[in-house]
Amino acid sequence: MNAGRNLRARREALGLTVREVEAASKSIASRHDGDTEYVLSISQISYIESRELVPNIFKVFSFSIIYRLDYREVLGWYGIKLDQSAADLGVVAPGRSHRLEVLNGTEQVKIPVRLDPSFNLTKTCNLGRMIEKWGIVPLGLLKSLDVPNYCYAYLGSQDATMYPILLPGSFLQIDETKTRVAKGPWRTEYERPVYFVELRDEFMCCWCEVRGSEILLQPHPQSGVQTRVCKHGQDAEVIGQVVGIAMRLDGWIDADLQREPKQTQLPH
Repeated sequence: MNAGRNLRARREALGLTVREVEAASKSIASRHDGDTEYVLSISQISYIESRELVPNIFKVFSFSIIYRLDYREVLGWYGIKLDQSAADLGVVAPGRSHRLEVLNGTEQVKIPVRLDPSFNLTKTCNLGRMIEKWGIVPLGLLKSLDVPNYCYAYLGSQDATMYPILLPGSFLQIDETKTRVAKGPWRTEYERPVYFVELRDEFMCCWCEVRGSEILLQPHPQSGVQTRVCKHGQDAEVIGQVVGIAMRLDGWIDADLQREPKQTQLPH
């Protein structure tokens, strides 16, 4: 780690002596009820700069104040990258829903800021092929999207194939390692895998069933969309299985879709 060397370089750049840093840390301690944890003694500063001692959280705070540094930058020198918090969230899965307060301190990540001019909101597409430029924004959670073997897709605003399970306009996470169509039975429609399929001139998000050399692209029964039969691997290629979705539940109604109305059977 270069933390000690960085701290020394910063101290010298500010023209501070070790004794002055010690005095400043004592002033900080006095402002915090005399807590000596904030104090940086001359010997401690020497050990820290020579990388023989790692400061605790209180002393990191003192360094950041005295050296006019962002607390997160000092932590970064010791290998603690707060911007990677989102990627580490998967190590535990609490049973109860909760807010992600851990991401409040994250800084910047790259997200798409310019899409291909041919991008059409009404059509389902592979987002990776539409992105022309990435930019920096302060949204640490999006860093978790950088996962190997995963791609992301947009479900067209007029694509009702999997309605009402997947609403048009949703964003999809696709596991590209799961290209083999699974066989049932499934207890409910929610257990049945949904696949992202590339056709000759479009993409489709649907259930799939392989029959010999053919693949059936099956929509949700309530969608009003017809089942399609294609040559497996020639006219239709399974990109992967949908394993995550992000969709709005407000500001959307069935009437927004430009499709034939569902046929309703009257009771006898």
